Amino acid sequence: MKEALIYIVDTLLWLLMLAFALRLLFQWVRADFRDPFADAVVRVTNWLILPLRRVLPPIRRIDTATVVALLAAATVHAAALLALGAGVIDLPLLAVITLKSLVDMLLRIYLFALLLYWLMSFLAPGAYAPGTRLLAQLCEPILRPVRRIIPPIGQIDFSILWVSIAIGALLILLR
Repeated sequence: MKEALIYIVDTLLWLLMLAFALRLLFQWVRADFRDPFADAVVRVTNWLILPLRRVLPPIRRIDTATVVALLAAATVHAAALLALGAGVIDLPLLAVITLKSLVDMLLRIYLFALLLYWLMSFLAPGAYAPGTRLLAQLCEPILRPVRRIIPPIGQIDFSILWVSIAIGALLILLR
């Protein structure tokens, strides 16, 4: 029974954290929020972001309300898991777990986005599908620097492979 409760709490809070992380990433890459997927993320997160914006003004390109919401969701996620698992919340451990879970989530988002971006380039090159442009806006900023160092060979672009390997290595180091 306890394991089922931990699973449910973990999953729901992880999904909430994911929504805030995606909103923050979409804002940083200046994604097109008219995309149905980006619009859904905005609608799911507005319940907390809009009230926070009234008290937290943005700092340059950084939407502080979204950053605070993401940090709050990650902290609540880590605290809930610590409380359900060990029954005690140790603040330094909570900070470490929160930070590690945020970095892990951001790396996994990019790994999954790169995989989808790569698949879309093979399945429907040049075709429009909801989310395709959004994936490009998310992935291209991290692929461009790699392409400058390792240009495409013929028609094959290996930048996604190299970035994916680097992300995988970072995930292993994070464990």
